[in-house]
Amino acid sequence: MRILIVGAGAIGGYFGGRLLEAGRDVTFLVRPARAQELDRSGLIVRSPQGNILYPSPPQVMAPMLDQTFDLILLSCKAYDLDTAMDAFAAAVGPDTLILPLLNGMAHLERLAERFSPDNVLGGQCLISLDRDASGAILHLNDTNQLSFGELNGGLTPRILKVAEALADAGFDANLSQQIVQEMWEKWCFIATGAGITGAMRASIGDVIASDGEFLVLKLLAECASVAEHAGYAVRSEVRQRFQAMLTTPGSKMTASMLRDMERGTPIEVEQVIGDMIARRASSDKHASGGLSALDFVHLHLKAYEARRIREQS
Repeated sequence: MRILIVGAGAIGGYFGGRLLEAGRDVTFLVRPARAQELDRSGLIVRSPQGNILYPSPPQVMAPMLDQTFDLILLSCKAYDLDTAMDAFAAAVGPDTLILPLLNGMAHLERLAERFSPDNVLGGQCLISLDRDASGAILHLNDTNQLSFGELNGGLTPRILKVAEALADAGFDANLSQQIVQEMWEKWCFIATGAGITGAMRASIGDVIASDGEFLVLKLLAECASVAEHAGYAVRSEVRQRFQAMLTTPGSKMTASMLRDMERGTPIEVEQVIGDMIARRASSDKHASGGLSALDFVHLHLKAYEARRIREQS
């Protein structure tokens, strides 16, 4: 199976690097600056699961992309989706499968509109990654799961081929028959974790130490209500696990959104929080008579974006 990894950033570089080391047919679609980094230093991953140093990994830039691929692994920031689709459009044929690992849910509709619903799979990853100033990818925890599946949950011949291509490659490749449910649950977790740590500019442990547990639980409950309204109620055992992770005293957990804010770079505020607000039931809007937790974190994160844009203009 010929695999195109769109970008060689933290997520694409990590999973693409693992697949390369496992001998899979992988090509990275990169921009000129990243192409120069890869040519100069190779693909570098520092991970508790084993480091990777892959000199001069196979790569291509959008103007030279002139053939279709079997599988496209899409891991760009959600706000870069339109640019990414333009870049990899030439690689999409009638039988190409697009496996997106973006936050939120809106990208599924946009990918289906741009290409075809038949091209689009569901996907998510559970991993904490970052990049240092040199471009090296840093794996920050012990989890490296990539889940994927048909949006209708079917065990089709094509999804079984994807499972075979991703298996035994140094990460946990999970073929899921309820991938949309899992994507909604992850969105609730990301929206809560990113919303809290980003809005408060602090780790989970610092928020809890400041008596902020009530706000964490309120935000999680509001996100779970949106998921339930959409027909994907967060399962009780999953919600309990999320609550434990998001209220652990002393936890150093922060979202990648906060790290982006600390760097002064764009954030996925509209894709992670704004779209969650847009999808909530009308009865949930300001149900308490005051500012909801979702509205509160949305306001704080939009203020960051407004300041970033003003200072960079």
